[in-house]
Amino acid sequence: MLSPMKSVVTGGAGFIGSHLVDELHARGDHVVVIDNFSTGQQRFLSSNASSVLKFDLLDQAVDLREHLEGADRVFHLAANADVRFGWKDPSRDLNNNLLATVRLAEAAKSAGVRRFIFSSTGAVYGEPQVFPTPEHAPFPVQTSLYGASKAAAEGFLAAFAQEGAFKVTVHRFVSVLGPRYMHGHVIDFVRQLMKDPRRLVVLGNGRQKKSYMHVADCVKGLVELEGSSDFEVFNLGADDYCSVIDSVTWICDSLQVSPSVIYGTDDRGWIGDNPFTFLDISRAIEHGWHPSWGIQAAIRNTATWLRDHPWVLEANDIRK
Repeated sequence: MLSPMKSVVTGGAGFIGSHLVDELHARGDHVVVIDNFSTGQQRFLSSNASSVLKFDLLDQAVDLREHLEGADRVFHLAANADVRFGWKDPSRDLNNNLLATVRLAEAAKSAGVRRFIFSSTGAVYGEPQVFPTPEHAPFPVQTSLYGASKAAAEGFLAAFAQEGAFKVTVHRFVSVLGPRYMHGHVIDFVRQLMKDPRRLVVLGNGRQKKSYMHVADCVKGLVELEGSSDFEVFNLGADDYCSVIDSVTWICDSLQVSPSVIYGTDDRGWIGDNPFTFLDISRAIEHGWHPSWGIQAAIRNTATWLRDHPWVLEANDIRK
């Protein structure tokens, strides 16, 4: 009988990470979670994790190699994922997204880990000229510190793969939605509407075009997409997009409210808010992955889950 595969998940108490832990456990893996719980939630973790280690990847007192010994693969999701507020403290993206990734990669190489699965972002494409945007699109000028830090981390991991340290699979996501969702426009809108269902303020003019993906589809891609070369990149998203105005309509309908909606005048909500995001997912589909959730269904599912779990609205209220 084959022994179970050992998978390490950084950020495993977070939104996507906790769903990944559940899926890996269901597939028979021995799952080790590493999380500093700065945004991760103990409530998201069930008994599906074989062990939960609470520390920061940048803590020099921690021997990362010791915790990666015997691991077959590392899923690296731990990051500062808040694009909007990156300029308030630029060191957060540098430290949490780049330096932590490099330190983890060094430990993984030393421990003999065979596969390194990295959660990146469609933000690395900045404001591209081609839609839907394919993996081979040239990187333009970066429009956010978040995207820049993820692009830099990808570069370091490509070098590790080229050197023969381990095989790397990079997944570039659109925004991910679903149960346990913790930050982004849906939680911002739901939070406002739960406090005052008569009024909703939207950053930007609402005509921004965005693509979204349900966490169930995201997790399936993380686990199943590998490729054959030492360094592989896959876009993960939906085969469609919507406007922020569409999203407002679906959220309000799901919550059964009819607020007065106040839009801004700009074509983006903040610095780094790209007015059009739509990734070409054909390569992932060619490798056997396909999204099963539509964007409208994903947004409605997220809004109703947040309504039914109001503690999340308070736990991650950045304005507090």
